[in-house]
Amino acid sequence: MERMVEKVEDSNYARYIHFLSSSPWDHDGVNKITAKKVSDHLSAQKKRSKKPTALTIDETSHLKKGVKSVGVSRQYAGVSGKVDNCQVSVHTSLSNEKYCSLTGTRLYLPDSWTEDADRCEAAGIPLSKRAYKTKPELALELVKEAIDIGVEFDFINGDGLYGHNAELTRKLDDLGKLYVLDIHKDELIFLTEPTLSIPEKIPGSAGRPPSLLHPDTTPIQVQKYIKTLDYEKDFKEVKVRRTAKGWKKCKVHTVTVWHWDGKEESAKKRTLVITVSDKVKYSLSNGEVEEYSAKEWAYFQCSRYWVERCFDDSKNELGMSGYQVTGWLAWQHHMALVMMAGLYILIMKLDYKKAMPLLSVRDARLLIIAMNFTSDKEVDLCMEFIHKRHKQRQKAIDMFY
Repeated sequence: MERMVEKVEDSNYARYIHFLSSSPWDHDGVNKITAKKVSDHLSAQKKRSKKPTALTIDETSHLKKGVKSVGVSRQYAGVSGKVDNCQVSVHTSLSNEKYCSLTGTRLYLPDSWTEDADRCEAAGIPLSKRAYKTKPELALELVKEAIDIGVEFDFINGDGLYGHNAELTRKLDDLGKLYVLDIHKDELIFLTEPTLSIPEKIPGSAGRPPSLLHPDTTPIQVQKYIKTLDYEKDFKEVKVRRTAKGWKKCKVHTVTVWHWDGKEESAKKRTLVITVSDKVKYSLSNGEVEEYSAKEWAYFQCSRYWVERCFDDSKNELGMSGYQVTGWLAWQHHMALVMMAGLYILIMKLDYKKAMPLLSVRDARLLIIAMNFTSDKEVDLCMEFIHKRHKQRQKAIDMFY
């Protein structure tokens, strides 16, 4: 904000502070408008690409010092790969081919916060937001919100945290939405539909009679199931998408399985999707295995890549984690502005896709700065450098095709 005051005429530092930290503008309303606009632009992009649009759910972390930043706690931080002092937020993004943008956010509050009323009061957390919610519960809120405001998408994907959560997948079934969610390698599946029943008590045995359901067949871990497959016969190699280093290819295997969380009255019929490229990935879907081709299943699973691109671009170029605020409202305002900036640059990339198909978020940011705060000569120079970089990048890309 200090840098903005230096550059923007008739600006005032105190007003910037007020705007971010205490002004009552509706961040939820802004986020909904941002999400709907991203949806509208990607719906137009979908008509051109003929590809399905993904709604991806994922979380990211923001490393922080001290104990006052809202939601901060010692918890696992993906950015450092270990338990660290950080804030964690759950997000949704929309993507179609290489075009993507963040569309929703929820700050995760550990129970060390929700159980401390004084701490919540000091951070300005509204009473309605102080109940503890898991990350899958926050993700479900975001999915429902997207549906309510008319965000258009064809399927939902996410990592193993969400694919393992049976409560979330049941709710997505109830919503009638196709999902392809990753699972961990030790996830248990049934290759035939199991019959669940409560076994009879063995005569003469001690203890209470059994009260829990048991399957009549033994499940198998997906990492053990893949060892039963023949890579030549049971997998199909497909091209997933163009990358800067040639086609991303992978081997795909799909099969109908049944998944049971140990609590439901019956196992759920699912499609297991296994892809093998530089690593092995497993996903479960509520779609029928025959509904989609191997290439489509691979596209569904691999689309999760784009939310990681959104996080990288938002953090490196849009200041997503570069804030120095501690309060609830300021954090919400900051994230709303980051997502709005992401929308703005998404529109630029779509508008310039023919003239500058390789326009990156960094290119767009530098161009915006040049156009708003420098001379026409410097804008021309910035464009010259961008075109030069793009020409070199395209030449490198062409080597792989």
